[in-house]
Amino acid sequence: MPAPSPSPSAPVSPRVPEAVHRRRWAVLGVLMLSLLIVVLDNSILNVAVKTIASPAPTGLGSTQSELEWAINSYTLVFAGLLFASGLLGDRFGRKKSLLFGLVVFGLGSALAAFSGSPGELVAHRAVMGLGAAFVMPATLAVLMNVFERDEQPKAIGIWAGGVGLAIAIGPITGGVLLEHFWWGSIFLVNVPVVLIALALMAWLVPESRDPAPGRIDLAGVGLSVLGLVLLVYGIIRGGERASFTEPGVLVPVLAGLAVLTAFVLYERRSDHPALDVSYFRKPVFSAAVAAIALVFFALMGVTFFSAFYLQSVRGYSALDSGLLLLPLALAQMVFAPRARLAVARFGARTVCASGMAAVALGLGAFAFFDADTPVWVMALVFLVQGTGMAHIMPPVTVAIMQTLPREKAGSGSAINNTFRQVGGALGVAVLGSVLSSVYRGEIEGRLGALPAAVRTTAGESLEATLAVAEKLGAEELVAPAHQAFLDAMHVTAWASAGIAAVGAVVVAAFLPGRAADPGVPDRAAPRAPESARR
Repeated sequence: MPAPSPSPSAPVSPRVPEAVHRRRWAVLGVLMLSLLIVVLDNSILNVAVKTIASPAPTGLGSTQSELEWAINSYTLVFAGLLFASGLLGDRFGRKKSLLFGLVVFGLGSALAAFSGSPGELVAHRAVMGLGAAFVMPATLAVLMNVFERDEQPKAIGIWAGGVGLAIAIGPITGGVLLEHFWWGSIFLVNVPVVLIALALMAWLVPESRDPAPGRIDLAGVGLSVLGLVLLVYGIIRGGERASFTEPGVLVPVLAGLAVLTAFVLYERRSDHPALDVSYFRKPVFSAAVAAIALVFFALMGVTFFSAFYLQSVRGYSALDSGLLLLPLALAQMVFAPRARLAVARFGARTVCASGMAAVALGLGAFAFFDADTPVWVMALVFLVQGTGMAHIMPPVTVAIMQTLPREKAGSGSAINNTFRQVGGALGVAVLGSVLSSVYRGEIEGRLGALPAAVRTTAGESLEATLAVAEKLGAEELVAPAHQAFLDAMHVTAWASAGIAAVGAVVVAAFLPGRAADPGVPDRAAPRAPESARR
């Protein structure tokens, strides 16, 4: 019986050397450790925002805007440099990229832990974003170069499960640390983990790079960085100002889109492009990156406000809030590594569309949450969300990565993560703006009894209203503030669910069914000798 042929949409890659193949699972473990701290630390911050907003010595006394920039400075640098860092990893070596990124991330973490002001925290978070930008795409690129094609879906499933697990256990870790140590411990905990990861990486992870990178496309790299930074900055400003029509928001957004358009046009004409835009002509590739952007748009927006719902409305501690996300973590751990089995049986289209529908259902459930929703209902909703995510991320990541040859794995990983980050930033900004606008409209009429000097501040957010109420002894504002937030959360939840539903339609329309599923294993190809790719 003849061996199956490789998928026509995916280039055939050289085989993995035997010495590397034997230690592939140990390498994946090191990659997961590196990935865990980068993703986990960002999710830790979601439960620490209330503590950091507290006056010294408990916190830094950060304002709402400063808290947003503590999150967004990381996002801005991370998203802006992802594509460039992926290209540099392909050219100069993914192991070098990982080591450099971890060192910078560890240094930024130590500096952030001992920040003396909100401004310092924002700056040090940007340093962490720089390190993370080199770590994240390199982990997936190395994975693609140590696993054979037929094992890549399983490895990517574990990788994607690690991302979801880190997002979920970050709040739990943050809650434990905040209950026993000062707020800076959520950053300082990264340092010993980074040191362990560096030692294991130097020992186990093989170097890999594009063997024929050609001339470096300096203009293309520069345009990609400038365009992404402008676009993400404008998105963040829009969320911060709760308006996308102000010049300070419109100008960077439109400028970013213009620069990215120029980047695409330039790449189409370049004889040594940083990005081969022809990949986007493949419906599977385009649908996969769109699905990633849409699901993180919906999910990150809800993640941002759910911390305030659990802690400020429900009164849970940071640790309790984190523990409520355990069902999401467990679903990721159980289902993400096994998603490939569902794809093999039902096809990527059915599995991903069902996953997006489950995410939409979970997000829509927030529209029915109130101040007395039973804990078991919330846990069930998080379980549904985690299960849906576990059946989206591995198949779409496989679709993206197996479209490109191994030597371009860094670029492919960077595309995957760039769309995820831009989608997430848009979600926080746009859905955050919806939440803020509805809340302000709801609470405005209840602030008439307050002194005129504090009305504007009190109407900015739930936390601001509760802080003013506590300071002035206006306890009668607490219940209306909670209700206004719940009303705003319900509107935002419907918007999030709608975005996830659009994602379900996109993947149902363009991802392949079982018969045309990408990633047909190339088992027939003989393994290369150990020296073949040294």
